[in-house]
Amino acid sequence: MSPAGGFDRYGKRRRVVGGIEARTKRGSIGRTWWSKELVSAMEQVADKGRLARGRTYARSGQVVSMRLEPGVAVGEVQGSQLRPFTSTVSIRTLDEEAVTELIDRVRSAPGMLVRLAGGTLPEELGPLLLPRRAGELDFDCTCPDDGWPCKHAAAVGYLLAEHVDEQPLAVLTLRGVDLNALIGGVDAAETDDEDFYGDAIRLPDLPAEPYRPALDDLDPMLLRRVLRAGGTDESVVIRGAADLEEMYRRLR
Repeated sequence: MSPAGGFDRYGKRRRVVGGIEARTKRGSIGRTWWSKELVSAMEQVADKGRLARGRTYARSGQVVSMRLEPGVAVGEVQGSQLRPFTSTVSIRTLDEEAVTELIDRVRSAPGMLVRLAGGTLPEELGPLLLPRRAGELDFDCTCPDDGWPCKHAAAVGYLLAEHVDEQPLAVLTLRGVDLNALIGGVDAAETDDEDFYGDAIRLPDLPAEPYRPALDDLDPMLLRRVLRAGGTDESVVIRGAADLEEMYRRLR
């Protein structure tokens, strides 16, 4: 629903030079599973019209700056007034019980801690980290529009999703979880005396790497030049290259 008098009463937005522009210029915003889920959570509870205007703001670079803090993304968004508005997207931080559940989940999944330490946020943690209820997600802004969210806060939400595309561990920050504390909590787990040497631990399967013959990475002309260095004729060179290809195939 539009505010009384329509949006025109707020005036036209002022153009920004050097603002943060959404990389996605058309279609849905968000490339990765985490960002898509974050956008989905936002779009399920927010006004669709203001979200559409928020996407326009995000794509046109109206967000002057954005920073992340535990539980909130804060953006300075240029609207129709001289000074930018301060807009926030807040996600309720996890309480102690929820953090303990998160630690237990990571501890029980072999390889998950390594993935976290390497900068990857496993999708299996989605149910514990993503906002699933309207009460876990909130928007606020210093602009006069009392919509929820206003277009300024919506723009911050969409840029937040793109930030998660590049830095998925930002979801931990939004939930108030420090990565080092999470890793420390998992490492501090008591040793299972019944399986002291870890014989019962099930490790994940090794990833299946696609086969790529080593010769594909070599320059065939240089290879033939090397084979010719011994003064052999062309038939020997051809046979040598074929033998190499066969040997690499057997190493597969």
